[in-house]
Amino acid sequence: MSGSDARYLSAAEAAKALGVTTRALRVYEQKGLVRPQRTSGGWRAYGPEALARLHQVLTLKRMGLSLAGVGEVLQGRLADLADLLALQEEALSLRRAETDRALQLVRRTRARLAAGQTLSVEDLTTLTRETTMTKPIDEDEMKAVFNPLIRKHFDAESLAAVRARPYDQTAITRAWDAVIADAKIAMAKGDPATPEAMDVARRWRDLVGQFTGGGPRVAERTAGVWRDAFADPDAAARLPFGPELMDFVRRAGEALQARDRG
Repeated sequence: MSGSDARYLSAAEAAKALGVTTRALRVYEQKGLVRPQRTSGGWRAYGPEALARLHQVLTLKRMGLSLAGVGEVLQGRLADLADLLALQEEALSLRRAETDRALQLVRRTRARLAAGQTLSVEDLTTLTRETTMTKPIDEDEMKAVFNPLIRKHFDAESLAAVRARPYDQTAITRAWDAVIADAKIAMAKGDPATPEAMDVARRWRDLVGQFTGGGPRVAERTAGVWRDAFADPDAAARLPFGPELMDFVRRAGEALQARDRG
């Protein structure tokens, strides 16, 4: 590193300051999007140039671009920070409009509750979708989080068997987004034995079965992957749900089994 007065951050410090994971920083580096300097001991060091580039990367990602798309943009007309800030201003203005709509929805809902009105399932779904759902972890970050854990819990033969199953990723992703949103609504009501909660548990079980093929060993390994992901604070902060939701779905599944046996 140069002898200037510029401050350099470690990977952990940069990740904390920017609200990302150290795994994400490594992915960005592997993709050629940022090039941190190295200390004499070989540690990554993020100075002003690298941090400015990370601002660009994160801004474009939060606008919905894939990492491949981010790389293409940064090689073109928006590689200049000033140009990117202009684009970010436009995006933030759109986000403010979305926030204003969400705030109005919350206020209207509070007024309805204060007037003694009840909320339908559709009302609750809309409220959750418009006011609480955040941008999910993207595909590259999912791979950064889960690929090491998958290699830990699955041997090559088991993983090949899983990957050989027919799997429409787009349809599965859409189904998971829907069931996770519905599970959050059911959990907010608190009772895992409601018909809505048990329906969520059934749909959740069916989606897991599509991945595991119904095999208990694959299901056990998959559960181990998620347990490790939940135990990693960096990973857990970016996952679409936490262990509390998974435990709620488990209890709803037990209620579903008890109902079916009865």
